[in-house]
Amino acid sequence: MDTSAQRRLRAIQNHLTSTTTSAGNDEQSLLRPNNTAGEYFSEQGYSVVLPEKLQTGKWNVYRSARSPLKLVGRFPDHPEIGTLHDNFVHSVETFRDYKYLGTRIRVDGSVGEYKWMTYGEAGTARSEIGSGLVYRGIPKASCFYWLVLQQGASVGLYFINRPEWVIVDHACSAYSYTSVPLYDTLGPDAVKYIVNHAVVQAIFCVPETLSILLSFLSEIPSVRLIVVVGGIDEHLPSLPSTTGVEVLSYSKLLGEGRSSSQPFCPPKPDDVATICYTSGTTGTPKGAVLSHGNLIADVAGSSLAVKFHSSDVFISYLPLAHIYERANQVTCAHYGVAVGFYQGDNLKLMDDMAALRPTIFCSVPRLYNRIYSGIMNAVKTSGGLRERLFNAAYNAKKQAILNGKNPSPMWDRLVFNKIKGKLGGRVRLMASGASPLSPDVMDFLRVCFGCHVLEGYGMTETSCVITSMEEGDNLSGHVGSPNPACEVKLVDVPEMNYTSEDRPYPRGEICVRGPIVFSGYHKDEVQTKKNIFKLAQGEYIAPEKVENVYAKCKFGAQCFVYVGDSFNSSLVAVVSVDPDVLKAWAANEGIKYNDLEELCSDPRTRAAVLADLDALGREAQLRGFEFAKAVTLVHEPFAMENGLLTPTFKASIKRPQAKAYFAKAIADMYAELSTSDPSPQKLL
Repeated sequence: MDTSAQRRLRAIQNHLTSTTTSAGNDEQSLLRPNNTAGEYFSEQGYSVVLPEKLQTGKWNVYRSARSPLKLVGRFPDHPEIGTLHDNFVHSVETFRDYKYLGTRIRVDGSVGEYKWMTYGEAGTARSEIGSGLVYRGIPKASCFYWLVLQQGASVGLYFINRPEWVIVDHACSAYSYTSVPLYDTLGPDAVKYIVNHAVVQAIFCVPETLSILLSFLSEIPSVRLIVVVGGIDEHLPSLPSTTGVEVLSYSKLLGEGRSSSQPFCPPKPDDVATICYTSGTTGTPKGAVLSHGNLIADVAGSSLAVKFHSSDVFISYLPLAHIYERANQVTCAHYGVAVGFYQGDNLKLMDDMAALRPTIFCSVPRLYNRIYSGIMNAVKTSGGLRERLFNAAYNAKKQAILNGKNPSPMWDRLVFNKIKGKLGGRVRLMASGASPLSPDVMDFLRVCFGCHVLEGYGMTETSCVITSMEEGDNLSGHVGSPNPACEVKLVDVPEMNYTSEDRPYPRGEICVRGPIVFSGYHKDEVQTKKNIFKLAQGEYIAPEKVENVYAKCKFGAQCFVYVGDSFNSSLVAVVSVDPDVLKAWAANEGIKYNDLEELCSDPRTRAAVLADLDALGREAQLRGFEFAKAVTLVHEPFAMENGLLTPTFKASIKRPQAKAYFAKAIADMYAELSTSDPSPQKLL
């Protein structure tokens, strides 16, 4: 019988062209006369070709079978699209009267049904905003006969997802400005740093973020213009002329651009489109410099495997400052998708979903885990017949999906249609990225929502997607094959005992090459630190891997794994508990307590949570040294407000800050371990 590891490897290999592919395939037949391909094709069984011939080293470079002989750099059916500006020009011409940008927020702040702006209307607004920036003296690119001779100024975007964000971004592309997203949740110091580092000259904000900007205006000398989205000119502050900064409303800038229209100054593919700053889990934010060509190549390549359509509806709520959502927006524009924006409150996202009824839902494991936990807890508390019915329906439908069969529609009518309705009832495609999604959760989503559920792997530095699953792939536990716009090589890491020949899973450092790879960090050539740590006995640990396993803990909402400073031989964990779940458990166990803090400190509670973490670790086949040996429970959630989370929606833990915040708890856990289980260091 196949092991799960063998099934996963076979699924991934099926994405790649093998030697058994019919010789009648035109692209396959091209491999035969190619010396480089011939040398390695028979040995490895994959149609993987590099521009140069390898002289030494192992052949473990992989490309997508969809384009094995040439890396994708542009849309195959629209090779004339080389920049974001070209992409949107195509969208406006092709989908002029189609719905494009939708919002529920009215001018007076009330919430109603979605109101839409068409592609043609968005194209007009893009031209007016760009012209308004030129009218206001923000230096545009120097153009001569449609050739950009010098890059335009940097423009900051300092507000959450809404139609104006996308319009401003399109304006930047049309006039060769460089867009610089600013997370709306970043603290003042980080915003100040990015504005100065990128020499931002104009900032688009909302009234809430305007007050933050004004608090340190004298410390951001490059800024000349602040445009307030949703602001009313009569209510905006009038700054002294000595500041050199003008503040005006978005609507006023639109009007100025309308009355003083300026011609586009289209960028070249190699021109900088955006400086996308990472949120800085290890300190100062880093600005990834991405070109128009980078972003077009990434979307063109990844869209060969996953198709969007002009009939699709997409909900935008992941931060537009994050590359994941930026790439989604480029894809949506190319295919004429209608994009509806959430209200701006994550707690009301389900209400927005019900109103919009999207067909495409892109999210992160953090939210999918919450959906999974919420439904499973509801099932368990329902008890009796309802619980048995759910389990029977779930198991029957899951088995059918895994066997490639159509599940009986009876199960949807009896159980799952109500669950589907929570997301509007029309979702045909779910995508997950930013961190690993548990195979159990992925299977759960497929069964409950009856749609394709895909997972990808990527990063800001590669313009988003490095690998992704394809529609129709129902095997969980992997992130698919390479984006046709890149090639991937697994490089051995001898000091970690990782090799590309390890079984059942090859291991090593993932290296990526192709037109999706960024040019570097803005004004920073220094290699950044990685979150991989060595324990005292020489083993290497990636804490995020362990945290992702522990994310399914039935007691905890969040988990921080601390691996020490290479002088400790074990891991310890801090778990932020779910108060309701913990209280229910205590009542069932007959444990008395005065408050939640006392319950968290109770040895019986800590033992129960650690036992659950151990069970999850065994299920995920963690290695012995990857198990937490002690746990501290806290009732305060990890949040951006207490400095423990980054402001991206995946909300990564800020490790240096978490280490300092929980320093006493960490020290106490190691002290406890040293007395109960002598470590090798104590015996020396």
